[in-house]
Amino acid sequence: MKPGLVIGDKARFARAVRPEEVVCRLFPDARIMDDMPEVFASAMMIGMFEWACVEQIAPFYEQGEGSLGIGFDLNHVAPTPPGLTVTVETEVIEIDGRFITFRVRGHDGQDMIGEGTHKRAVTRWEKFNAKVAAKAAKAHLERTES
Repeated sequence: MKPGLVIGDKARFARAVRPEEVVCRLFPDARIMDDMPEVFASAMMIGMFEWACVEQIAPFYEQGEGSLGIGFDLNHVAPTPPGLTVTVETEVIEIDGRFITFRVRGHDGQDMIGEGTHKRAVTRWEKFNAKVAAKAAKAHLERTES
């Protein structure tokens, strides 16, 4: 990582919740979830919190670097219907080598919907992708191109 990211750095990220991001549509093959409410899925909230953290640290990546989420301690405390915009506030609270921990908090314009901490590991994609390919080969999985 390039220098410059420091403890206490804050950022904001906002995005409207889409109809396909609700609990009952999270897994199209999970028929048991069909009757669940049409509210922002916790899994999507976690993903949005991750996205917000990546947006904050991306300017500090070296060529060929990125980061992956490795820790989540989050609470989802209020429902959000599609159409509302969720604003995520992020703050760097710890930097330990290649590990960065954030305090995160989301608000939908009506309520605070979730908060907690999220930890990311900065990695070199070439090295990470080689590990994934080796694991897939060991499991005899067919490789898919992205």
